[in-house]
Amino acid sequence: MPKYTAAEMDSFEERFLNYKPPVLPDELSHLPDRVSKTFVGKTIFITGGSGFLGKVLIEKLLRKCPDIERIYLLLRTKKGSNPKQRVETIFSSVLFDYLKELRGVEVLNKVYPIAGDVSEPNLAINESDRRLLADTVQIVYHAAATIRFDEALKKAVLLNTRGTKMVLELAKEMKNLQVFVYVSTSYCHLEEKVLFEKAYPPPADPHKIIQSMEMLDEPFVETISKEILGSFPNSYAFTKCLSEHLVVEQIEAGLPCIIARPSIVIPIWKEPLPGWTDNINGPTGLLIGAGKGVIRTMFCHNQGYADYLPVDITVNGIILFTWNYIGNNDTTRTICHLTSSQEWRVTWQEIIDIGKSIVTTEVPLNGAVWYPGGSMKSSKLVHNICVFFLHTIPAYFLDAVIYLSGNKPCLVRIQDRINKGFEVFEYYANNQWEFRNEHVHYMRRIMNQREKFEYKVDGNDMDIRNYFRDCIMAARIYILKETPDTLPRARIHMKIMYYVDIIAKILFFSLLLWTIFKWSDTIIAIGLLLYNLVRLFFKSIFSTINSDTNVGPILNKEL
Repeated sequence: MPKYTAAEMDSFEERFLNYKPPVLPDELSHLPDRVSKTFVGKTIFITGGSGFLGKVLIEKLLRKCPDIERIYLLLRTKKGSNPKQRVETIFSSVLFDYLKELRGVEVLNKVYPIAGDVSEPNLAINESDRRLLADTVQIVYHAAATIRFDEALKKAVLLNTRGTKMVLELAKEMKNLQVFVYVSTSYCHLEEKVLFEKAYPPPADPHKIIQSMEMLDEPFVETISKEILGSFPNSYAFTKCLSEHLVVEQIEAGLPCIIARPSIVIPIWKEPLPGWTDNINGPTGLLIGAGKGVIRTMFCHNQGYADYLPVDITVNGIILFTWNYIGNNDTTRTICHLTSSQEWRVTWQEIIDIGKSIVTTEVPLNGAVWYPGGSMKSSKLVHNICVFFLHTIPAYFLDAVIYLSGNKPCLVRIQDRINKGFEVFEYYANNQWEFRNEHVHYMRRIMNQREKFEYKVDGNDMDIRNYFRDCIMAARIYILKETPDTLPRARIHMKIMYYVDIIAKILFFSLLLWTIFKWSDTIIAIGLLLYNLVRLFFKSIFSTINSDTNVGPILNKEL
């Protein structure tokens, strides 16, 4: 593993904490930014604006397109906070610090909340707000969805599928609508091992599924959910697939629509804040779990890979598709992929190796319960055995210690969540898909050099290790709330855990050898007994054969 001096560590921390997004080079400033001009004077309606991708989309639009007229966000009251308070909470995130510095806090006044709920009939929008949206909005970004893969089917249908239908109904009322952008996923047509940028038939009639979910109660739906899902592994993929068909219906009816299919959206790569995320989904959660020492085994083919795309590249792609549809009047590219695996692939083994190297030598996490280790298993049986011995038993043991020390046990609960996550992870990790993304390649060809710099949609200068390091550092600070000043102590703790791990392994194998040596006579005796029993068993069989055929004596003689 690479070694780093204290000065090199401090340099990385200083660069990370004082990072500023790349500034447009002077030699490109004379070129036009046709993308931002597309949004001048436009009014935009966004669902899912409080989510991970939604926040990054809002930040990018306000930073690169400050002449936007207004952005309306559909928000429901949540945990006692009304929509206006939730907007304030969104903008209190560190994600928007650079925007405030660059454009001033006044730019945030362009964002206005609309009280509503995607999971409710007619989006629960009052009549005056509905008229306001119908009269003023030109661009709709529909990104709201439950991203819980194990969500109850009825809830997933009402939010993801019926919600999409309701937003489309609202869009049809908009007098000046120029484009409706639906944020789907490239992982919603899982039966297609090669997915093209085209429409595919749905697994069922989405309108009938919506009607059924509205009529049936949730407990009954759960009893028949497997029959409804069919070959789909979860409610998320199923409902997103149904939702796509609703949008395709409106495209065929003449509504200006785009379906954007991003793959697995992961933390920011370049701007405005490297590594930033507001959740622990995807590889970030795996790296945190492994870095804390609580994930020791995974059922996964180590040379397989998934398709990941940093959220800033995803948002750039969505904005570029909007520009191409409106600014270039290109209404032929209506289904567009935002994927990466055709250009660069990172195997599961590489993710684990790079992540382990970073959390053990550069950016360790506080309070690691064990030295990061473990491995991927290609056998489900071996994996389950390892889960029992390396996850379950240690979790119960450490929870007992925590309880006896007067604190609240938590590791068994964490392991339960990890095991549920494994159920989702294993399906995607042990299957492979190929996604064609010709439309992104087309965008690169028609963009000028300034636009390529401002709205990057390639990974030409991607350094995987540096990116993962930024992701872990950002997760440490913004998710785990572990401040940089705790890093020196965390590095000392990691060194201690390294030696604890070695000592524990030595003791374990010493105990194993001692047990084998101490019980060697017994083990040999049991082995001989089993050998004689097997020998007698086969002799009895051949004796029976001997009494009936002439083959028996020959086999008996051989024995």
